[in-house]
Amino acid sequence: MFKRRVELHPLEKLREVFWPRSGWLRVAQYGWKRVWRLSGTAHAIAVGVAAGAFVSCTPFLGFHFMMAFAIAWIFRGNLIASAFGTFVGNPITFPFIWIGTYDLGQWMLGQEVTASEGAVPSEISMELLLSGAFDKIVDVILPMALGGIPIGIAVAIPVYFICRTGIDAYQIRRRDALAEKGRQKQKILDDLNTEKSA
Repeated sequence: MFKRRVELHPLEKLREVFWPRSGWLRVAQYGWKRVWRLSGTAHAIAVGVAAGAFVSCTPFLGFHFMMAFAIAWIFRGNLIASAFGTFVGNPITFPFIWIGTYDLGQWMLGQEVTASEGAVPSEISMELLLSGAFDKIVDVILPMALGGIPIGIAVAIPVYFICRTGIDAYQIRRRDALAEKGRQKQKILDDLNTEKSA
């Protein structure tokens, strides 16, 4: 029922991942509206989104949803909101996140950071994975994981306050709109009862 009439070519599907047809702004607006409409307190939803944003700064791709769920559950946040929060990490932001976390992690470990070492994606290759060079992978993942903690916190805190403020405002407007709708409905019923009794 909701499938496309004409199936997209695999190359078009790949393009949609990196650059959606409707644009990233539209995708972000859709995600933001979905977050607003989640059930729960503004605090719980904001904690969930912040948990997802924090996890996006870690190098553990493929585990972001599970890690976000776990952190949101520990801090009593909304689990569905945590999934939306992981979209902070996307094809546009990942290169910046990876380079930033890698360089910061190397600095925290007391290793010298050079321009060539900052090129994280070039160090992670299929050859490296297939050769079984576990120590080389650890040399890249460990600094990224370590650097991802302060960067993740620095991202999660403003995300929490932005979401909390926006969701609070939306929920107040929604409550007021529902209350006004209820008053109008009651007024119509009262008018009908008055007409019948007359």
